[in-house]
Amino acid sequence: MTESHRAVLAATFAPGEAAVPAARRFTREVMTAWAASAVLPAAEQVTGEMVAQIDGAPFEVVWGHRGHAVQLEIRQKDVTREHVKAPSVPVEEWGLTFSGDMRTHWVRLALPGSAEQVAAEWSEETKRGPYWLGFLADASDLLASALDPDLVPAIIAQIVVPRLATWCAVYTSDEGLGPLRPAYLWHADEARIDSLREQLATIQIPPAQGPGTVVLSVADSQVLAVPLLARGRGLGVMCLGRTDRFPDDIIQFAEDIGRRAALAMDNARLYAQQAAANRALQRSLLPPGDPDVPGLDYGVVYEPAGETNEVGGDFYDLFACADGAWRFAIGDVCGTGPEAAAVTGLARHTLRLLAREGHGVAAVLGRLNEAILEEGERARFLTLLHGEITQTAHGLDVKLVSAGHPEALRLRPSGVVEVVATPQSLLGVFPEVSFEEDLVRLDHDDVLLAVTDGVTERRSGSRLLDDDGGLAKILAECVGLSAQAVAERIRRRVQDFAPEPSADDLAILVLRAG
Repeated sequence: MTESHRAVLAATFAPGEAAVPAARRFTREVMTAWAASAVLPAAEQVTGEMVAQIDGAPFEVVWGHRGHAVQLEIRQKDVTREHVKAPSVPVEEWGLTFSGDMRTHWVRLALPGSAEQVAAEWSEETKRGPYWLGFLADASDLLASALDPDLVPAIIAQIVVPRLATWCAVYTSDEGLGPLRPAYLWHADEARIDSLREQLATIQIPPAQGPGTVVLSVADSQVLAVPLLARGRGLGVMCLGRTDRFPDDIIQFAEDIGRRAALAMDNARLYAQQAAANRALQRSLLPPGDPDVPGLDYGVVYEPAGETNEVGGDFYDLFACADGAWRFAIGDVCGTGPEAAAVTGLARHTLRLLAREGHGVAAVLGRLNEAILEEGERARFLTLLHGEITQTAHGLDVKLVSAGHPEALRLRPSGVVEVVATPQSLLGVFPEVSFEEDLVRLDHDDVLLAVTDGVTERRSGSRLLDDDGGLAKILAECVGLSAQAVAERIRRRVQDFAPEPSADDLAILVLRAG
């Protein structure tokens, strides 16, 4: 255990069902990097056996190369168990040691051949091995995390300079088509960037779909032009320059980086296209503007779940219908993303069409239920609160139907909060269902609150925000606030209820009688 390692590679893993396959995969990567395929089967076997014996705490897998042998150590803190099973494969040595609060279960596998021969081969093989293995891993992580296609060329250049080259110029084409254009230029000596840019403008850059890596000359530099190819398309060219000749191993690493960079560039473009499509679809599913409704002050908060503001299953609407009345809706389709958005679009457009044709609130929901069921396997159930607003002398009259939706609440100026809608069947489940309207009267300064379950089911540990009437208590604190202020206060309370970001869409609609 005290003999020094020639090289060490380590990784930390979490306990659970994935621990054994993850540790075995790491072992395969290590043995491949060390050209130790002769002991790979035994190394994988013993790794799986040792990891299977760990206690339920994070652990570290450490592989050390000793020249004549490779040694595996499974390290865990605060573990007192002293009995482990012997390896089922032949090993040179194995054991269990303790140092402070660290327990180390270790095993040593001999490499074939004489110790001197293996040591010499290892020294020659790994002059760059561990360093470049880490370099490629770091480069892959940086490139994989780049989701903005305009940033990828800059990341490429700063990865390779100065490790592989003195300078780097990245050329790209729009959507992988058309002529190449300069995207990013980086030099280890920033003062030389402008002059280098002028020199590069005088040479012909090989096409991305060319025969492969090309060696050029620019002023005092040898230039390596590496095509950026991904999924059969040429996305650009990475040009590396240095004053001396490129060694063969550096050319291989440059081509490896080029393949990873091209894939990252293509993935970033696909990600950006998908995000743009999601945003366009999302906009098409929301009201086109902020209507001016006589006698009504309203406020809205809408937050779809997803890192790219992806289209969600929650939606709201507020629109004019016949005889000076207005309709509103707030709904929640099961799930998120494009599949839920398809039902969202169906619901929103059906509501508007039927309302403008003069169908009552209850009748609209019955027809919408039929339309969702007609979607067959694509159908998803939907909760919906739909109402019609009519201005009266006392304030507003609201005909309301709650189809499986979270309770609608009315806040009086006195601070009293009441549930105002009768729960009825949700949509898209039962083929024969009828709905009945509730009549809700909003006097001046009364507030009607409607939310989706992204509010009521916000979780912190074992508690939900709406446990013990939590939402009603928050609403009772909003007396005297405008409709938008009420919506914003509820959003803040939802955000503050739990530290982690919400995984559910969220919609809040507040109607206040003027």
